[in-house]
Amino acid sequence: MQIEFKIPESFSLKDKRRVIKSLIDRTRRKFNVSIAETDNNDVKNYAVLSISNVSNSKIFTESMFDKILNFLQANFEIEIISARKEFL
Repeated sequence: MQIEFKIPESFSLKDKRRVIKSLIDRTRRKFNVSIAETDNNDVKNYAVLSISNVSNSKIFTESMFDKILNFLQANFEIEIISARKEFL
């Protein structure tokens, strides 16, 4: 899954990195997924995260991705612009 979002309270790259680090650490711990910032690294208030999960069940993975989106919206001051899910 790839998530593009805005961080309205980010006025510098230092602010952005603080939010992204917390978001990545908490998501990784809670959902046991691989997650990394993959685009817009030098833009102070936009980010793109890629999240990966390996499972033998598409239903399980899709449910997990939905839970991750809800978790991010509920726990972080971000505005999700788009979320693209891909299953292989």
